[in-house]
Amino acid sequence: MARIIGGIGTSHVPTIGVAYDKGRQADPAWAPLFDGYKPVAKWLAEKQPHVLLFFYNDHATTMFFDLYPTFALGVGERFPVADEGAGLRGLPDIRGDVDFQAHIGEALVNDEFDMAFFQNKPIDHGIASPLPLLWPHVPDWPGTVVPIAINVLQYPLPTARRCFRLGQAVRRAVESYPLDLKVVVVGTGGLSHQIHGERTGFNNTEWDHQFLETFRDDPEALTGLRHADWVRLGGAESVEQIMWLAMRGALAPRLTEIHRNYYLATTTAMTVVAYEESVAEAVATPEDALV
Repeated sequence: MARIIGGIGTSHVPTIGVAYDKGRQADPAWAPLFDGYKPVAKWLAEKQPHVLLFFYNDHATTMFFDLYPTFALGVGERFPVADEGAGLRGLPDIRGDVDFQAHIGEALVNDEFDMAFFQNKPIDHGIASPLPLLWPHVPDWPGTVVPIAINVLQYPLPTARRCFRLGQAVRRAVESYPLDLKVVVVGTGGLSHQIHGERTGFNNTEWDHQFLETFRDDPEALTGLRHADWVRLGGAESVEQIMWLAMRGALAPRLTEIHRNYYLATTTAMTVVAYEESVAEAVATPEDALV
């Protein structure tokens, strides 16, 4: 069967993609961030997953506020990388596995998640910003992507607990797929940051590190936070952290954190963290954790 072998939490700041495309990886302001991704890319190269399953949000690039779904799954062989104003990027289309995507979609609907589905739509920096830092892309990506978009822009937003439960349902969907695929689950979004209003530039490094510890060791404790709590602790845009909880829900209760890099350069706490599942944990997931 398909199995999840680990997870990655990563920021998806659009300027990361711009700096990458301009070859600024060694610039003093950017090197601490780009260097932080190298151990994760090395780990992926060693593990050779077939699939990266992304929980991300669209930034009103493909979906707009006149019809913005709570949860949306992309199904297609290829997804173009969006031009978000800086020009087309030199990246190949993101590859998809239609059979696997369709299986996950059907499993989630049967698990009583009311999913929306999209095809032939561009993917913005929610995925395309970190993706080339994780995977090589010449001449093409080494595997496929399952894109699952979560609404963190237009209220009402899904709760942290609902996102965590979505991740648990995704795990069940993956493990019910009959082909032998290795899957790494990726949750994207910045930690503390606010880019508008009276608290523009707000960060909370103490909360960021507390979140990362609790996220790893006791994620259920985070599922009771209201949206107002996320905003108070980390700034308005830090509500993106509920997408990390979807990733965490898809992973085993106990994990090994194999890498963490935290870098606060400007207005956004930019982070990449990697977690690995042991074979025993992957096989012996408690049933009550999947309710």
